[in-house]
Amino acid sequence: MTYLIDRRLQGKNKSAVNRERFLRRYKSQIKDAVGRAIKGRSITDIENGEKVSIPVKDVNEPSFGHAHGGVWEVVNPGNQEYQKGDQIARPKGGGGAGRGKAGNSDQTTEDDFIFELSREEFMNYFFEDLELPNLVKTQLTATTDFKTQRAGYTVSGTPSNIHVLRSLRGALGRRIAVGGPSRRQLAEAEQELETLLLDGAPLDDPKVVELKKLIHHLHTRLLAIPFIDPFDLRYSNRIKVPKPMTQAVMFCIMDVSGSMDEQRKDTAKRFFILLYLFLKRVYDKIEVVFIRHHTAAAEVDEHEFFHSRESGGTVVSSALNLLNKIIDERYGAGSWNSYVAQASDGDNWDNDSVLCRQLLTNTIMPKVQYYTYVEITDGPPQNLWEQYAQVPDHHQHFAMQKIVTPADIYPVFRELFKKQPK
Repeated sequence: MTYLIDRRLQGKNKSAVNRERFLRRYKSQIKDAVGRAIKGRSITDIENGEKVSIPVKDVNEPSFGHAHGGVWEVVNPGNQEYQKGDQIARPKGGGGAGRGKAGNSDQTTEDDFIFELSREEFMNYFFEDLELPNLVKTQLTATTDFKTQRAGYTVSGTPSNIHVLRSLRGALGRRIAVGGPSRRQLAEAEQELETLLLDGAPLDDPKVVELKKLIHHLHTRLLAIPFIDPFDLRYSNRIKVPKPMTQAVMFCIMDVSGSMDEQRKDTAKRFFILLYLFLKRVYDKIEVVFIRHHTAAAEVDEHEFFHSRESGGTVVSSALNLLNKIIDERYGAGSWNSYVAQASDGDNWDNDSVLCRQLLTNTIMPKVQYYTYVEITDGPPQNLWEQYAQVPDHHQHFAMQKIVTPADIYPVFRELFKKQPK
């Protein structure tokens, strides 16, 4: 039998194990409480933690006790107001265990168990079922690729990786090191033989004969040193280093034309804020590009995207042309996954809407992994919607949704970015 003991250090008066057990046990109640909290707060504050309340009946543990059956007479010392048989009026506000407190209706009732979720826990529940769909190359959150790069030399490898220059250099150094003593002896013997011959020593002199034998032996030893030895071989060493297997970019396109009133712009802003938080939360390696358009389109920063007051007519194709240009110039190397989210009221010139459909079908959709269009209108679908409705016939990774009120933002968002079936 194996015993696992958790010895992680805990803060004072805290227990991570009990907290995790509580979160697992009451997951459904906490998710419901998080859903209620989302409706009552601004999306811009969505990353903060939250105090959620759970009815006591959901967290109560069963208990056993002695029943008070029969007739009981109780004497309360110090009672100067009531006599036996008097009837006591019910306290105002209900009273009794488990009832609401009297006073301000905003006060928390005794039936509410207050539990505070941390920022991380709140965001985990909020984004639990969401992911970017059709990430065909890899999951950015967990998978990394490796690139090969040079890392010196190794003594083993395949013949195709032999580094000739480094191997010859090593062989030369080995021959110099191994033959050094023999060369010194050879030089000394040759110098001594030359001196004896200059002094007139005969060729059959025993000393001359001995020196000649030594010189021949040293030459033979030096010639026996191999020009190159397997020990000298060096191979180019290549190692794998982690790199992002893919890179993702999310394009946020928002219509800021005159037909987009402040309420619609605010709804679009809320949708993009939610999307931006989701991307930053779930995917570490991702870039976000903001494009706003009226008659002309421009790439802007986050602050200008949400707060600029510039307005005008509507030419949606200007944003799509700019989108296509940015993809080609900065994200068209083949290692990027491109995603596009577009928000508009759908009001556009008829001829331009046809051009937008053609741009999407023929040019943009082959370059992106997922494209979602959100139309913010409380009336019938506009001409842009009618043209965009033909795009899914050619590309399955295109989605459309309609937002009527701010209350539709979250359901639409979850529908667009829900996890895909495996």
